[in-house]
Amino acid sequence: MAINNSAQKFIARNRAPRVQIEYDVEIYGSEKKIELPFVMAVLADLAGKPREELPPVTDRKFLDIDIDNFNERMKAIAPRVAFAVPNTLTGEGQLMVDITLENMDDFSPAQIARKVDALNQLLEARTQLANLQTYMDGKAGAENLVNKLLQDPTLLKTLANAPKSAATQQDVSADNESAE
Repeated sequence: MAINNSAQKFIARNRAPRVQIEYDVEIYGSEKKIELPFVMAVLADLAGKPREELPPVTDRKFLDIDIDNFNERMKAIAPRVAFAVPNTLTGEGQLMVDITLENMDDFSPAQIARKVDALNQLLEARTQLANLQTYMDGKAGAENLVNKLLQDPTLLKTLANAPKSAATQQDVSADNESAE
């Protein structure tokens, strides 16, 4: 029968519903419990500011969304926000924010920062400083060299402008790949 293969029966077999609506009815003199299926539909603009124009509401289809396919649906819908905020990093003008979310992890502060260029640069610098701190832990000679470098602005500029060696560039690219 088609009723046995319905979505409600599938959910009941695989994941117990949180809402069960039952009522007692008297049929031919005997009481019987009848369970009503609880189906919820959400009609919402989840795409935010889509890059491509969405079809009219009448042409859209209902989608089943559950815990197993949530990230797939999010990637397909590609919710996007685009707005300007005061630039508190430099104190000048506005900072444009344009973020497209593809999964639930994109809501974490680190992922949001990675999607905004100015914040991504600060996050990368913070990560590199944390890596440096971990590397230098317990190495007094290295700590003294870094302190000397920070005290001498000309040495710091010279080091910052010096071309990177091939080994350093490979380390940076390997760090970036492992972070992704």
